[in-house]
Amino acid sequence: MALVLNIETATTNCSVSLSKDGETLVLKEDNSAGYSHAELLHVFIKEVFEIAQIDPKEIDAIAVSKGPGSYTGLRIGVSTAKGLCYALEKPLISISTLESLARQVKCEDGAIIPMLDARRMEVYSAIFSSNFESLRAIKAEVITAESYSNILKEGKVYFIGSGVEKTKAIINHSNAEFIEGKLPSANEMAYLSELKYKKSDIEDVAYFEPYYLKDFVAIKAKGN
Repeated sequence: MALVLNIETATTNCSVSLSKDGETLVLKEDNSAGYSHAELLHVFIKEVFEIAQIDPKEIDAIAVSKGPGSYTGLRIGVSTAKGLCYALEKPLISISTLESLARQVKCEDGAIIPMLDARRMEVYSAIFSSNFESLRAIKAEVITAESYSNILKEGKVYFIGSGVEKTKAIINHSNAEFIEGKLPSANEMAYLSELKYKKSDIEDVAYFEPYYLKDFVAIKAKGN
């Protein structure tokens, strides 16, 4: 049983939770159109401790969403988590962004495909069963009308995440269920960070890096 600070910054949702024994005690998040992580992350961390009336030194671990996702967002979240680990002398736990996103879906059967918007027609996606067993590893892929056709033939498929909008416009299948307006949250990280803490599944703070999936591509400013 553990008291864990969970940090999620892989998308536009700047999200922080404090959890105990796998249950969220306090959640603070902001999903404004732009990335507000640099301004809000440390404010939210301070607020969750104040609301819960818990001293930061009392926590057992710090969990961070490891990606895939926004390069800048992941860098901010991971650097903040690592800094806190050093300052508080606490272990670092990394959580798959897509796995925690998948856990927002509650279904009795079928498959869950969490997906995050990438460049052009690409998404970062994974496939999970209804009880969250991994059915396919995370990868970046271009969405076409034939995407996921094999698994759609087998039964209901629940698509969730920021990649849903572009996917819904291309895939037309009776078994496809599109859950819109959802992003990864530190709320669902609580259960996963508790599991990892119990197994002592922690990262080397000095060497841990986010899972970007693809190399960062810098876009040159016009006129340069």
